Amino acid sequence: MSILFSPLTIRSVTFRNRLWVSPMCMYSAVDGVVQEWHHGHLTQFASGGAGLIVAEATAVVPEGRISPRDVGLWNDEQRDAWAPIVRAIHDRGSLAGIQLAHAGRKASTWWPWADARGSVPETDGGWVTTAPSAVAFDGFAEPVALDTAGIDRIVEAFRTATRRALDAGFDVLEIHGAHGYLLHQFLSPLSNLRDDEYGGPLENRARLLLRVLDAVRETAGDTVPVFVRISATDHAEGGFTSEEASQVGAWATEHGADLIDVSSGGLVAHQQISVFPGYQVPLAETVRQGGRIPTSAVGLITASAQAEQVLSDGAADAIFAGREWLRDPHFALRAGHELGAEVPWPPQYDRARWR
Repeated sequence: MSILFSPLTIRSVTFRNRLWVSPMCMYSAVDGVVQEWHHGHLTQFASGGAGLIVAEATAVVPEGRISPRDVGLWNDEQRDAWAPIVRAIHDRGSLAGIQLAHAGRKASTWWPWADARGSVPETDGGWVTTAPSAVAFDGFAEPVALDTAGIDRIVEAFRTATRRALDAGFDVLEIHGAHGYLLHQFLSPLSNLRDDEYGGPLENRARLLLRVLDAVRETAGDTVPVFVRISATDHAEGGFTSEEASQVGAWATEHGADLIDVSSGGLVAHQQISVFPGYQVPLAETVRQGGRIPTSAVGLITASAQAEQVLSDGAADAIFAGREWLRDPHFALRAGHELGAEVPWPPQYDRARWR
């Protein structure tokens, strides 16, 4: 019996399988509002058998967007645009999640296919960014260090965005604490040079993440799963380590997180990453600590047997994939067929199931 295609229940939610779609930015929103592109993009994965589809990094405030084309959830127009997409995902048998985010010093940047690189000038629609300390990401504009009042406003923005996400119908909430964005910037000593209660020792550097988690959990109640994505290492000397990530994962679980979505990197331009199939799986296993903390694995997991083996080895409880879903939006249907698992197919596609 396939573990990958066995159900998983977290709080009141049961996922039909453990092969999930990782949040991937599309840089296709208008004023933070999702468009028809997002509807077609996300619902195709539900038709393709995904157990969970997590929508891309969604900014809780306008200045938290990675680029001017990023999606947001700071107003009701944005909430209402998400609702029909969530309904369409549900109609196709999948569950819908959303990743709540603030990009910090990596905000206000050009989208990948723009002609320019680096920070977007204010004259072109950019804005002044904020961070734990006035330390720029290489090639980007210098951010303004947040004061305690600014930190408090960010916590409340996550709380408000959570309420809107629930009203739009999302089943799962994920807090983005990875890839060099704001919460990760607080976690890492390479970007957090503060000497107040948010800087210095790990418990201080983790304070904002845990405050955000408390606000999201309180708003979500006891039935909605809350995930936290972390970069389990900065891949750079003096940075955030996998041992620290394991401790932060334990604290997050104590504060109501249900699963730690383990990725890595993104904080500094001089990171040194050795990339190979499943290269981040050992990090998920380290954070999981023999099953004490539920985790998901992500990173160049592209084959059904590979994904099944990660779960069989006890390295993670679920699999997030990104690029493979873009290459094949029916990844789960294909993987189930290859593993000989009983996977429900849309009746419209059933003629392709066996031959």
